[in-house]
Amino acid sequence: MILDIEQETLPREELRELQVRRLRATVERCYQTVPYYRDAMDELGVRPNHIQSVEDVRLLPFTKKENLRENYPFGMFAVPTDQVVRIHASSGTTGKPTVVGYTRRDVRTWARVMARSLAAAGLRPGDRMHNAYGYGLFTGGLGFHYGAEELGVMVTPISGGQTQRQIMLIRDFEPTALCCTPSYALNLAEAAEDMKVDLRKSSLKVGIFGAEPWTDEMRYELESRLGIDAIDIYGLSEVIGPGVGVECVEAKDGLHVFEDHFLIESVDVNTGQPVPYGESGEIVITSLTKEAFPVLRYRTRDISALNPAPCRCGRTHVRMQRITGRTDDMLIIRGVNVFPSQVEAILMQTETLSPFYQLEVFRENNLDLLTVNVEGSPPLVTQGRDAMDRVAHKAQKDIKDFIGVTAKVVVKATGEIPRSEGKAVRVVDHRKSQNK
Repeated sequence: MILDIEQETLPREELRELQVRRLRATVERCYQTVPYYRDAMDELGVRPNHIQSVEDVRLLPFTKKENLRENYPFGMFAVPTDQVVRIHASSGTTGKPTVVGYTRRDVRTWARVMARSLAAAGLRPGDRMHNAYGYGLFTGGLGFHYGAEELGVMVTPISGGQTQRQIMLIRDFEPTALCCTPSYALNLAEAAEDMKVDLRKSSLKVGIFGAEPWTDEMRYELESRLGIDAIDIYGLSEVIGPGVGVECVEAKDGLHVFEDHFLIESVDVNTGQPVPYGESGEIVITSLTKEAFPVLRYRTRDISALNPAPCRCGRTHVRMQRITGRTDDMLIIRGVNVFPSQVEAILMQTETLSPFYQLEVFRENNLDLLTVNVEGSPPLVTQGRDAMDRVAHKAQKDIKDFIGVTAKVVVKATGEIPRSEGKAVRVVDHRKSQNK
């Protein structure tokens, strides 16, 4: 089996040559077959022949989620629908879903980049994977499934839910890898402890977690409770699904972006101008090999920084630092920008607090109020309300000192924060209902 992993160690000059060839072909196809891109490029006075270098990607228009919704369902497809063999879509909770399509070649490409992702995380042919990502229109389950089969890994397609049954199957099937959202992995760890099952002594060696931002503090929590290496993976359905980038198990220091398939930029959130390597900005991605649903300069809303330094694992592709938040998840509380991941990092540095938390935002007398609900550890809860309130007061002070926002922290008993079977709901914004 050949996974083209030699592409991951190409000298930067050779990689740039490959990227510009694929970029020019993608821009030409978008201009000729997708009315939205033709109109947007015409408005900017840009033609496909203007793209002569990788840097010329900046001449192209941005693509936003609203553009995809405006062309619902198939208006952004670059091939006739009779060439599309797969459809995926977002949840559509804030409007029409964004619909993406795949040709046979796209499905094959996706399987290969996912196989490369799993290999970077340490999996090899003959390993076994417990796949608790959701199957269906969400790209997670099938993305991991096809990648594992491409690599020669045995898959248990369990999807989400039935948590106690999942613990039983992990014990019985002896998988070496667990794949799910980090919040659901935490749920599994808690359920196993309740069942008196020590997953640290199980067959699991690695967990590959994505689909939501998570912190290094969460990594430590998962690794210590599950006895694994916890690896971050990145992707989004609008680009291909999971498989855009992944950490390597050797370093666990940034997500290697598969630059032979995806051209990545980081731009200023407000101006759209490029930001230097090492500075945080909004991640923008152009697909280089997608047939059915190519995207030009897609604004992901994810906030991160790019690092071009080669990794000790030998890969030369640029690394994307851990996602610190999303522009649409960012809360503005009395003029202060707050990301849930910032709060998570502070909470998880307090040993007597658990990793289960949820933020609530209210508006009172035209002022925004933030409440942080977090569960106390069982030993803390047994000490009673006074002890829980003292820990809450310290957490409030830490949030004020490190983030600069005043928040009310409420320490709750075990089980009072909703558990996740997929993506965790980190923020409940009551301002929307209060404004009605």
